[in-house]
Amino acid sequence: MNPDSYSDDEIRAILLGVKSIAMVGASANPARPSYFVLKYLSERGFTMLPINPGLAGGTVLGLPVYASLATAPQPIDMVDVFRRSEAAGAVVDEALALPIPPKVVWMQLGVRDDAAAARAEARGVKVVMNRCPKIEYARLSGEIGWSGVNSRVISAKKPIAGAGFQRLDLDQG
Repeated sequence: MNPDSYSDDEIRAILLGVKSIAMVGASANPARPSYFVLKYLSERGFTMLPINPGLAGGTVLGLPVYASLATAPQPIDMVDVFRRSEAAGAVVDEALALPIPPKVVWMQLGVRDDAAAARAEARGVKVVMNRCPKIEYARLSGEIGWSGVNSRVISAKKPIAGAGFQRLDLDQG
């Protein structure tokens, strides 16, 4: 994949193809982006596995926090890297060392490590850099348009009512 240009179809396929997401750098602070991305993706049905050694053994949003990717209790489909670019390579290497490597490594906004991406892609792992899965999900589903943001996606989909609020799904037809 081209790290400077991902097609909507590529991003949609990734988000539809993963169920479990390990978020490395998850925070218990509601003001931190990793906190509300964790909350948003969890509410969209993803199994979220917060990874933060400083919070390990506790919970964030009712989810148990793990010290490392290796201590996660289940296979991981996607690793969401909420760490600085300088730390991303070590996270990618840890993900590649898992008995079952993830399908995807996703580096958050502002996070890019081309060498780590090349290592992952050489092992058959898809890589997304400098993007946010929450923003991409909201954009591709049309939800982001509710706040007046141009999503570049035109749709006549009706929202699904659920749990007191409306939301759109990526594969809603």
